[in-house]
Amino acid sequence: MAILYRIHPDNPQTDRIERIVADLRQGAVMLYPTDTVYAIGCDLNAQSAVKRVRQLKRMANDKPLTFLCSSLSNIAQYARVSDPAYRLMKRLIPGPYTFLLPATKLVPRVVMNPKRKTTGIRVPKSPVCQNLLSALGNPIISTSAYAPSEDENPLPQLGLERMKLFDALESWVDLIIDTDFDPGFEVSTILDMTQEIPQLVRQGRGWQAAQAFLE
Repeated sequence: MAILYRIHPDNPQTDRIERIVADLRQGAVMLYPTDTVYAIGCDLNAQSAVKRVRQLKRMANDKPLTFLCSSLSNIAQYARVSDPAYRLMKRLIPGPYTFLLPATKLVPRVVMNPKRKTTGIRVPKSPVCQNLLSALGNPIISTSAYAPSEDENPLPQLGLERMKLFDALESWVDLIIDTDFDPGFEVSTILDMTQEIPQLVRQGRGWQAAQAFLE
């Protein structure tokens, strides 16, 4: 049974954030709200927890996992950012965007695409996410939440209400963060920053703003 933490969406309680972070450092997997959808995540450096996330999502080892960073300067530690990519990202961060970037050696192999050596990185606008990142001091894995069905095949979250999602996943994760707010079902916009000219890969929340900058 997962531990439920009720957190204020705009002014997260410090003591609760600290308790969550202590568990993340010990390898806990959590269900938490981002500025797009509910996500399943853990400490980027907790390898056993990252493997659990992959198992829960039925993700192949060659599919990169997205993770959250606190800022653009923080991203630079985990990815190589070209000048065109930097200019675009500076305009969009923080926000509902996932950037595909060449990974540095700080990114664990279990997270990145082993062939392309790329990874997906986000800088969320959510105060809860930012407080968790600040207290943890490490990036946090962020993959959209799925609810396992009775035959253990994951079903997409889209259309699933927050409390139903909690009920479906409480036996699969260690922690659940509830802000009494549904972030919605619109996923992040994905931008491929590995080429000289950034490309829009997936239209999600905020894609029009990204498209305008690309043009």
